[in-house]
Amino acid sequence: MRGGPGQLLAGRYRLTDRPELLRAFAVDEGSGDAVLLRAVELPALLTAGQDPDEPNPAHGERLVRRVAAVGSAAPSWHPRLLRGVGAFVEGELLWTVEERPAGQTLAELLAGGPVPPYRAAELTADLAGALRALHEAGLAHGNLTADSVLVCEDGAAMLGGLLSGVAQEALAEDLGGPGGRRRYEVRATLVGSVAERWPLDGGPAGDCWALGVLMQRMLTGRAPYPEGGVAELVTAVRDGRREPSVVCGPLAPLAERLLQPDPTLRPTAEEARRELAALLVGAPEPADGERAARAVELKPDAPLVRQRPRRRGGGGRPEVGAEFNGEEFDEAGAGGGRAPRIPPSLLGPLLVGGVFLLLVLGMVAVVLFAG
Repeated sequence: MRGGPGQLLAGRYRLTDRPELLRAFAVDEGSGDAVLLRAVELPALLTAGQDPDEPNPAHGERLVRRVAAVGSAAPSWHPRLLRGVGAFVEGELLWTVEERPAGQTLAELLAGGPVPPYRAAELTADLAGALRALHEAGLAHGNLTADSVLVCEDGAAMLGGLLSGVAQEALAEDLGGPGGRRRYEVRATLVGSVAERWPLDGGPAGDCWALGVLMQRMLTGRAPYPEGGVAELVTAVRDGRREPSVVCGPLAPLAERLLQPDPTLRPTAEEARRELAALLVGAPEPADGERAARAVELKPDAPLVRQRPRRRGGGGRPEVGAEFNGEEFDEAGAGGGRAPRIPPSLLGPLLVGGVFLLLVLGMVAVVLFAG
């Protein structure tokens, strides 16, 4: 794609930097939000009408409607799901749009090497929660890869790529039919040799298998299946030829079950999330700031400091004060109706002065009564 910062797509998305191949960052001028644009190339036979020089928008519009239908059904409220904004066709490209908070992709994170087991468990638990929400909504993701996962600045993992995955699968079906060799070839061109994209079965069970592949990739820096080419990869998946899950350390039992060829033997996304949560409770590594923040986030309705009803002072003064250590303090720092406390540093001098005063009063009383 040609273009650069300032270019406007679909009359709404203004590019913020020079676009990469089939990917661009932009600002949604309607909402002001940062977004990520992903493109799928539409073959000329789908975009041209009877006159090859004239575009045929009908097919692109059908694809946009299919993508939009999935986007509208996705649970955009979930905190670990990146919200799909929309889709549009421009020229020979079908673009999908999703929100883009600050962070880096999991692929960029893994470029620095594998992550520790309990950090991988945290990231996988986030993704399992996102998948659970999709599955409960009657949807499958189908595009769970290191490129579709965003690791935010607070350390949480967010799952994106739903709309772009739908666009790729819809195009593969349109060009190659519902199955067979032709669809395999088209899909291989669109998807490439990415292990997570080639489960033996689709749907939620296929997503859980992809979760196991991605978890092992986090822990070892490589997929458990060879990725030299699509044919080699698909054959290895079909034959169950992969790196043993023992390399996953404490996550090996879960990885082994997620990668079972029989989908009925795999845990669901919710079961995987619970198992990871139980593992993290007993993690020997110290809890990091992101995990502590998540624990607070689980109880957003519970105030950290219990509040008392605020009182209005005399003379029409505004309402001030909040509970602190069991006492209500006004803006001057005095307790509501209570005498101010004596600072500890003055207790000694006051005590000595009090004793001296009592001695003087006693001597005066003796002189008066004796006289």
